Amino acid sequence: MKIGFDGKRITQNFTGLGNYSRYVLQVLAKHHPENQYQVFAATASEASEGLQKFSSIEFKYPEKHFSKSYWRSFGIVRNLEHEEIELYHGLSNEIPFGLKKKGIPSVVSIHDLIFYRYPQYYPWFDRKIYEYKMRYAADHAAKIIAISETTKKDLINLFNVEQDRIEVIYQNCDPVFRINITDTEKQRIRSAYNLPEKYLLNVGTIETRKNSLLAVQAIRKLDTDIQLIIIGKDTPYAEKLREFTHKHGLNKRVHFLKNVSFNDLPGIYQMADVFLFPSEYEGFGIPVIEALSSGVPVIAATGSCLEEAGGAGSIYVDHKDSEALRTEILNVLKNPEKRQNMIKAGFEHLEKFSDQKIAGQLNKLYQNIIKC
Repeated sequence: MKIGFDGKRITQNFTGLGNYSRYVLQVLAKHHPENQYQVFAATASEASEGLQKFSSIEFKYPEKHFSKSYWRSFGIVRNLEHEEIELYHGLSNEIPFGLKKKGIPSVVSIHDLIFYRYPQYYPWFDRKIYEYKMRYAADHAAKIIAISETTKKDLINLFNVEQDRIEVIYQNCDPVFRINITDTEKQRIRSAYNLPEKYLLNVGTIETRKNSLLAVQAIRKLDTDIQLIIIGKDTPYAEKLREFTHKHGLNKRVHFLKNVSFNDLPGIYQMADVFLFPSEYEGFGIPVIEALSSGVPVIAATGSCLEEAGGAGSIYVDHKDSEALRTEILNVLKNPEKRQNMIKAGFEHLEKFSDQKIAGQLNKLYQNIIKC
């Protein structure tokens, strides 16, 4: 099969959608090298360097284009025709306009409809663009990949998409989180970031929806030797968190880290006592998978897909209930046996996210679409 891919996130995005896009290409190239994978991107960058080692992956860049956004939405169709692409996969919620008319079938990965459920977190213009492109993709793609059952339900209930047109295919995290970090390396990382001996961890974009304030509120009610590390870039919401910590005398117990090297992140996870992810709503929640892969028990929020990501062995609380979160943190910290059982259950749960399984599901879906 000759499959074309949307390369914008692969080359330009170093976080969520970019990580997902690179992950899809990596597992396909590793487990199904018999196919040809052509990535169409307006520009190159070092973000895609890890994919260059696969002989089945080839990057295609337009010689001329009126603008990057115009080419990605319209001009790319001519390139796909020229390369005789059998199927196009839009990796980040959209597909080019006019594919169907040219007889090129497509599949689109839709990650979440959070902008639609929680419009207060998004500018009006952005919401309209997201909705227009996503509805078009949902209407014109042969199949839709939802990255969780939660996203599938949202597509059915909010966008009225037919159930049989949606396939749930999960994603896994980077394999580096499954590698045990040596004690020497851990000590280097602890020293480099001035990490305390005992800490809870929260990783992700520091924004209102991610709800890190709940973790800070819970910390306030715990023993003073328990500290919290929050990793993410500075935002207006991060400033609100700092104001709260200052007001309640938590400056020495709540630590904000930014610009953390990706290579150091697995070690920071593995040294944590508990991972906290009290997000109000998620499409999937890859930090939960990173934590479980690192052998860290997870306490997350109810109400979205986090039960899917964390499995039955993790703990879930209401995203507004700081007292419940405090109680569950203590429950894990004071019961070593329970903590170990959670870690074991987490590793067992991760089997459903194996790279080989996910690559097989993608490859089978591609084959079925092309055969039709």
